[in-house]
Amino acid sequence: MSSKDFFKARTILAPTLDIVEEVNNHLMAIIPGGEKLYLSSDSICMDEGNMESQLDLYGPELLNSINCSGLPPHKLILKVGVPVMLLRNIDQSSGLCNGTRLQVRKLGNHVIECEVLTGNNVGHIALIPRMNMVPTNETVPVRFQRRQFPVIVSFAMTINKSQGQILSHVGLYLPRPVFTHGQLYVALSRVKSKRGLQVLLMNHVGMSVNSTINVVYREVFEKIVF
Repeated sequence: MSSKDFFKARTILAPTLDIVEEVNNHLMAIIPGGEKLYLSSDSICMDEGNMESQLDLYGPELLNSINCSGLPPHKLILKVGVPVMLLRNIDQSSGLCNGTRLQVRKLGNHVIECEVLTGNNVGHIALIPRMNMVPTNETVPVRFQRRQFPVIVSFAMTINKSQGQILSHVGLYLPRPVFTHGQLYVALSRVKSKRGLQVLLMNHVGMSVNSTINVVYREVFEKIVF
């Protein structure tokens, strides 16, 4: 935790958000140090065409319980030294973009001080404020905004979120097989060499030991001319 280079080029990859959350929560629990809890402020976007009657239907407790991709949780628990990932573009000129990984240095009441771990501004110190964020996920039943720090804990990340990153150490955790075309290839190709790759598979019913499914839709290649 004291080495600023430790998290720079290593991560754990998993296929789904719920598995990523499980891994992050487990590691947060065993990491030493005091934790700080940040609660979000959630409210319905009345200018987005929502009816006033929805104010009673979607109360604060219900909005607080919504978790979806690209949105920080209502209860954000952080510790000094923990790696986090930005969920919004804050300052592209300083490298503070969606997907940038940082390491927490100080936890204030109104800002979080972090050190940039990836991109062209490695080592840069950034102050991350709270932001109003509106989820774009179509499965969310109502348009609402969440005021919270635009970060999530990033010991682990989804395979899809890791696209475009090159890392020296990758742990691929597959308690269930990948489920989309090319996802396994993306995960395995994030690492520079096979020596930096570790894969943990759960034995699945009907499959041989130490094996997993590589999902490939061959229809994608039918019209390709070689």
